Amino acid sequence: MPDHLCITIAALHLGTKNMALSVDRLRTSVQYLLPQHGLSRLVGKIAASTTPWIKDTFIQRFAERYNVDMSEALEPDLSQYACFNDFFTRALKPGARPLCTKSDSILCPADGAISQLGPITNDRVFQAKGHDYSLSDLLADNTSAQAYIGGQFATVYLSPRDYHRVHMPLTGKLTRSVYVPGDLFSVNTLTAQTVPNLFARNERLIAHFKTEAGPMVVILVGAMIVASIETVWGGIEAIGPEVRTRDFAPHEQITLNSGDELGRFRLGSTAIILFGPGVMGWEKEFVTASPTRMGQRLGYLLSKK
Repeated sequence: MPDHLCITIAALHLGTKNMALSVDRLRTSVQYLLPQHGLSRLVGKIAASTTPWIKDTFIQRFAERYNVDMSEALEPDLSQYACFNDFFTRALKPGARPLCTKSDSILCPADGAISQLGPITNDRVFQAKGHDYSLSDLLADNTSAQAYIGGQFATVYLSPRDYHRVHMPLTGKLTRSVYVPGDLFSVNTLTAQTVPNLFARNERLIAHFKTEAGPMVVILVGAMIVASIETVWGGIEAIGPEVRTRDFAPHEQITLNSGDELGRFRLGSTAIILFGPGVMGWEKEFVTASPTRMGQRLGYLLSKK
């Protein structure tokens, strides 16, 4: 092939790549302009509506658009849900998500896909190529962050079609719950690749646990049109402008077993798990974009290997 033709083809390829990148950036830029909280709360009101024609239309179109598998649902009949929220946070049939029973297992907390996982280097958590963020910012607390520096993290993205309850990766006793206000950017792959500090800037609920592997954190990250975050210990988390911390005294601490439900999203988002250094590892089969199912073995305890 003549040199000039090779150069032309390469230039066209680069131009197409740059154009795609520009389109991606434009899609993300729109989110900066949208009234994120207002839009999310409006969608939340619609999702909570029990008016038959509203909820039935919303549920039917959503199920068709995202090809939602209702065969696993405890209630497979779409018309039987009182509102869209009940459909979205639907329970599954008993046995639909068997839990790995190996004693050293760390379970996957949710259905979805791995966004990223790996080591926490210094105070930085990897988000996507060219992006990382501060662990201290994520936890909204520099002191708490110290226990996880040099440890491990996993970020699981829940798409709209997924089962949207989040479960315990490991048996733990709840010691602290922290609500952190923030933005509500989408948390899909495109946004993770283009919005700096995405998970440390979005609204989130941080749950601190004491486990046999030491401290563990599970973070439920809010996102665009996520109407609310709900936990088994506090119900629907009240939205507010300030960081809100609740410490649990020893007699108040709740023990949740491995695989127990921890919370749920009323519309989809992301769950992040943190462990301290030298206590666990991830199964090698899991890499970026690997599909996940709640209850499968995501990692293992080093103390039992």
